[in-house]
This record gives sequence, C-alpha cells and structure tokens, in this order.
Amino acid sequence: FIDGKYLIEIAERKLAGKMDMSREYSDAELKRLIDSCLEELVMRIPNSEVDTKQLAAEVFNSRRRLGIIQPFLEDPAVNEIMINGTDGIFIEVNGVLADSGARYDSKEELFHNIQTMLFQSNRTVNESTPIVDATLASGARINVVLNPLAINGPIVTIRKFTKQQYTIEDFIKNGTLTEKMAEYLKESVISGKSIIISGSTSSGKTTFLNMLTSFIPSEERIITIEDSAELNIRHRNIVRMETRNANTEGYGEIKMRALIKAALRMRPDRLLIGEVRDESALELLTAMCTGHSGSMSTIHANSAEDTLVRLETMALWEGHVHSEAIKRMIISGVDTVVFLERNKRGRRVKEIAEVNKNEKEKITLERVV
Repeated sequence: FIDGKYLIEIAERKLAGKMDMSREYSDAELKRLIDSCLEELVMRIPNSEVDTKQLAAEVFNSRRRLGIIQPFLEDPAVNEIMINGTDGIFIEVNGVLADSGARYDSKEELFHNIQTMLFQSNRTVNESTPIVDATLASGARINVVLNPLAINGPIVTIRKFTKQQYTIEDFIKNGTLTEKMAEYLKESVISGKSIIISGSTSSGKTTFLNMLTSFIPSEERIITIEDSAELNIRHRNIVRMETRNANTEGYGEIKMRALIKAALRMRPDRLLIGEVRDESALELLTAMCTGHSGSMSTIHANSAEDTLVRLETMALWEGHVHSEAIKRMIISGVDTVVFLERNKRGRRVKEIAEVNKNEKEKITLERVV
C-alpha cells in the first residue's frame, strides 16, 4: 500500500522540476503537465492501484486553488467550513456538523492558504491585524483569527452563501414563515417600514434580508453597507459599499459608521446594513429617524425584545448620547422586528413584532403574526 500524501509529494516535486518558472501556465496547461508527471510516476509503481484522477485533482488544487479545502468549497451540500488550526477541519452539511477527516500537516501550509484566500479579497492578516473578515471571489465569507489570539490557531471559518435567489414562496414551502407572515412582511417593505432582522449565528438573517429586498419598488435607490459583501440584490439602482481594514502601517481603516454618513449624501431611498454590530447602530438609528424610512438591517439577538436592548446598547457605545434619547430614536425609527430561530427542525420566523410606545413613553413590542 502506497500512502497518498507520499505520492502527492513526489508528484509535486516532479512537477516543480518540469515547470518553467519564467512563464504563466493556464489551468489547462498545468493539468496536462500534472497528468504527464503522474503517468511517469505510475509507470514506476508496478501493480499499484493509484487513483490518478484524484491525485491530479489534489496536486492541481494545491498549486492553483486552496488545497485540501477546495472540494468542500465546491460541494454544494457543504454550508460552512471550520478549520481549527492543524487539529482538524469540520464542515456543516445540510445543517449537521461533522469532522471532515481532513487536516493540515503544518501551520505554514495553512497560513499560505489563508494568504491566498485573502489575496483574492485585497485583505491581509498579520500580527498587527490578527482578526480579519473578508469575502472570497465565490461570495463565501471568511473569518480568520491568528495565534496567539487563537491558542490553537490559525482558526478559519468560511460560510458559503448559495447563489440561489430564494423567494418568499420558497420560505413558505420550507416552513420558515406562514402565508400570513409573508403577506404582512411584503406589505411592510412596499410601504417603507424600517425592519430589523435578528437571530443567532447561522439563523438565516442575511438570506432573509436578501429575500425581502425583492419587494422594494424598482424606481427606488438602494445603498448597501457591509463589513464583507454578502447581499445579492437584483435591482437597477443600487450602490454597494464595504468597510475597509487598516493597512499594515495601521492606516486607511474605513468603519461602517463612516460609510453610513457617506450614504446619507447619496440620496438613498433605502439604506440596507448587512449587520450592525458596534456603535454604528447610532448612525443607523439616526438615518431611520431622518426621513430614510424603509431601511433594513440584521443584528445578533436572542429574541425580538433582546434585539432592541442590543440595538440600544451598541448605540450607547458612542458615549455622548443619553439612553433615553436612544430609546426615543428606536421608537421613532424602527417599525418592525423579525426574529429568526434556528433549531434541529431548521430555520423559522419565531416572532414578528411592531415597535410602539405606551402612555409612559416606554418602548413596547406588539406581536403582529
């Protein structure tokens, strides 16, 4: 029995010896060169049962793509890829977490792959910027945390987003929401209500927001702002903006709050924030209270009620606005909260609540469907 990794190492050494490093190879040329190396290798191993097609794919992936995780990236059933340093690679397949059985042999190999992925996104990760969020060319979102922040790092989490455009009918069929909920939300978007979509990690917030945008009238102007571009909105008048990390010298960072301020000068009809997670919540509330109705965003929370508490807390991080003022902004600017729940049966809308105030000017939530 011949170890597959040993054969790959030999094939890669033979390939390196044959390649002309002064020229660029197309994918087709590189594959032909790899096939040639494997043919020579197999001829020297009599009576061997070598899967040359599999070996060729692995050598090509290590040279041109992303090595051992490339098959997971290409598998439509895999939703998420979690690389725990050299300890192992876990994948989520149709909502179920499993050990893939694959792992990196060295942190150097893993770090090389990380740099390759981030190069596609014009992002860097290093000692001065050890935490990075980015979007791959495929549209997948990647989060990287280097050691020593991640003790057994580097840790890489890749969340894939389907290119399928889900409709509200799809969500009704799969049980995410009822027909009554669908009708209410459709009318809410068309009439310009400001909506906050909340839920836990991987509860489907971004996908749900993307679906709701299909009801925005075609004559309106949309501006999206995201930390890493995930929204896939089909609209004829849309401006897409993305935050920027600082460079290696620590300069050039553009935060979400700066982009929200810039967006307000672009004559938006709808302001869509991919996810509010810091003091930019104050800018979002300000926009919602200054004539930009119909704005939408997502936020991590455990319930509809918790959504407003988190929104207030993040807005308070700004430091110069009183809590009571922020509460009044929430009452004035936020119309509806949609809370998504993820459990063993799947994802579903658990609560849709309207934001109101009582006779004491306190925030109240009224469940509508």
